[in-house]
Amino acid sequence: MTRNKASAKKAGTAFETLIAAYLAAHVDDRIERRTKAGNKDRGDISGLRHMGQRIVVEAKNTTRIDLAGWAEESDIERGNDDAGVSVIAHKRHGKGRPEDQWITMTLGEFVALMNGNRDHLEDR
Repeated sequence: MTRNKASAKKAGTAFETLIAAYLAAHVDDRIERRTKAGNKDRGDISGLRHMGQRIVVEAKNTTRIDLAGWAEESDIERGNDDAGVSVIAHKRHGKGRPEDQWITMTLGEFVALMNGNRDHLEDR
């Protein structure tokens, strides 16, 4: 069965809710799914922090992987949120449990997460 716009939106919302609920249960109960903010989108999940910095989570439930596009989108949202790090949570097809889903980030984002700052990254 192919997706239409409504079914894709429903699947995306369900995936965002799944990821947010899992993070809230296992990391911090203040984590929640964020409502859309148009061209100033700040990511799909709010309340996630590490070493004092906010982490933007961009959630994707699609059959076609577009890591480069998603990374660019999540970086824009990180900037909109004035967050320290952005990550992409994406659907691992054939796996329904939240803990089995993928998290992707650039090496620069990973170092920012580990260090608690973006000092090593060039201004882009």
